[in-house]
Amino acid sequence: MPPADDRNIYLIGPRASGKTTLGKRLAERLGRPFTDLDAVFVEVRGETIADLVAREGWDAFRRAEAAILAETGKRPGQVVATGGGAVLLPENREILSHGLVFYLQADPDRLVERLMADLNEAQRPKLTALGLREEIAATLAEREPLYLACAHACLPERGIDELLDFALRALAAWRAE
Repeated sequence: MPPADDRNIYLIGPRASGKTTLGKRLAERLGRPFTDLDAVFVEVRGETIADLVAREGWDAFRRAEAAILAETGKRPGQVVATGGGAVLLPENREILSHGLVFYLQADPDRLVERLMADLNEAQRPKLTALGLREEIAATLAEREPLYLACAHACLPERGIDELLDFALRALAAWRAE
């Protein structure tokens, strides 16, 4: 199924919501390149997110992430998995607005389970001094309005095959408009 146009498709949502997993499947199905912004960060910077955050703080990471998103946004036709906090900066939200944006919703308890199964602290360092469950609740409370404001479609938590079907149906609807 060819896309309606070559706008980037951006996947947003909290850590462990499935952005990378869905992104790879969606890109393969559409014949588009897949870009994971966290992986690009590591490749470009030659360090982990956790290393930069430990040395310079979250603001430094957000600035680096914004620069990577801006560069990525210049290349159309991709499926892009963003970092969970990419929506925090207005300039990032502006870039997202030029593509098609899917918000991957996830139950906080499910996010805790996924993160406990694969902590990967180099890629997913702690955001706060809170415990994991409390951190997820606080982060979602802060970011969900931004996720919803950016999203062209919300994908409820489902298995990967169902998520892929939801995304493909949304793309078909956009194509029909």
